[in-house]
Amino acid sequence: MDFLDPDLHAYAEAHTTPETPLLHRLNRETHLNVMKPRMLSGHLQGRTLAMFSQMMCPRRILEIGTYTGYSALCLAEGLAEDGVLHTIDVNDELEDMVRKYIAEAGLEEKIQLHIGQAAEVIPTLNEVWDLVFIDADKKSNGLYFDMIIDRVRPGGFILTDNVLWSGKVVEKFRPKLDKDTELVLEFNRKVHEDPRVENLLLPIRDGILVARKK
Repeated sequence: MDFLDPDLHAYAEAHTTPETPLLHRLNRETHLNVMKPRMLSGHLQGRTLAMFSQMMCPRRILEIGTYTGYSALCLAEGLAEDGVLHTIDVNDELEDMVRKYIAEAGLEEKIQLHIGQAAEVIPTLNEVWDLVFIDADKKSNGLYFDMIIDRVRPGGFILTDNVLWSGKVVEKFRPKLDKDTELVLEFNRKVHEDPRVENLLLPIRDGILVARKK
């Protein structure tokens, strides 16, 4: 859900660097052929992720939740020359599509795709993370945060998607308080109260919670 007036959203996109032809093709193929295409980061959020990465020039990026690979390609734009992005997804049905676009982008040496449960894969990755993007099953956001926070370098960033939960974090936008909304509210409160980070909630699309490790 996007809370910005559609005309203002169109204006923002019109004044944002456009998608590359490859990203545009991936965007279109996802919407045509893949279930739940709204899970795709898309143009405005994709450029936001790319901008964060370009500002940081990270050596190690962790993405939890690959979907069709759009956000991974955006995050990889800022990688340092010797940088690597690890991306994890449980859905092996999309693996061929993701690998196809990684190859077309010429990023086979830069992006490592892991198929499996994130909670099982993360401990096998012996890295110190500069940038983490959490965009998987929302009920596990708190678990993923706890698993990676001690392995994020000071000054590193953790970005978490869908923290506005289609507006349901605000009482007037929900008919009732369901369990999923409770979990999102709990996670947002957890990060906000964690003394190890300073945080900023950006109302871009469905909300991105930005946490910088002190």
